[in-house]
Amino acid sequence: MSSGSTPRTIRLDLAYDGTGFRGWAAQRDPAIRTVQGELTGALERILRQEVRLVVAGRTDAGVHAAGQVTSFVTGSGLAPERIAAALNGALAPEVVIRRATVAPDGFDARRWAIERAYRYAIGVAPLPDPFTARFTWHRPGAPALGPMRAAARTLVGEHDFTSFCRHPGPGRSTVRELRRISVRRSGDLLELRFAADAFLHQMVRALVGTLVAVGDGKLDPGDVARILRARDRSGAPPIAPPHGLTLEHVRYGRRPQRKLSARNTGPSSTSAAP
Repeated sequence: MSSGSTPRTIRLDLAYDGTGFRGWAAQRDPAIRTVQGELTGALERILRQEVRLVVAGRTDAGVHAAGQVTSFVTGSGLAPERIAAALNGALAPEVVIRRATVAPDGFDARRWAIERAYRYAIGVAPLPDPFTARFTWHRPGAPALGPMRAAARTLVGEHDFTSFCRHPGPGRSTVRELRRISVRRSGDLLELRFAADAFLHQMVRALVGTLVAVGDGKLDPGDVARILRARDRSGAPPIAPPHGLTLEHVRYGRRPQRKLSARNTGPSSTSAAP
């Protein structure tokens, strides 16, 4: 393995089953398993140098990823495909590197992202499916899709989502552009999909919990607009559990996303809400 080469930025596209992890972000206690901690440790053993990972979306405990993206700078000359093969040998099938590439100069997995998309899966059959239970919230009985879709339409656009997140703290914006929501049922599976420029902590799970309450008849679609305007988390229903949530994909532009910087967001601003 060579070292001392011209620094390169390596992009990793990866998937993981979040069941056994306390989320993406490494913790101070090394005994706490995180995706970042496991991936960083494996990379540092392979490259024999310190690695700092930047991630597109900091998923929390129990949340999964099908299209996560992380990047790091290294002076190692090891080919990306060899890095991927070595990581998969150490971490698969729990964490799988789907692709490793040399990224353009200055690439940053978080700042260059222009859209994140999440999928939430709900099983509505009378009994849970043991083959999908780790990735699906089992709720027997189907919510009404028409009212859920009507409520979803009131959420699309740029809004202050204080009512649907764990507040990031003083000085950090809770305004996001929620670009798309879809609510679809196929057989015994109900899928809710969300796409936005970025998501706040627990935002997706809070939105799912609220839309399900509408589908169950506990709220009217108009109530959701009222909850949004109130900017008060206590006025919204409980959040959905983490294991139904998956980060599906991240879309990139050719330059850093200045909109996020203008909102004074930090690394946690792209966190999925487990």
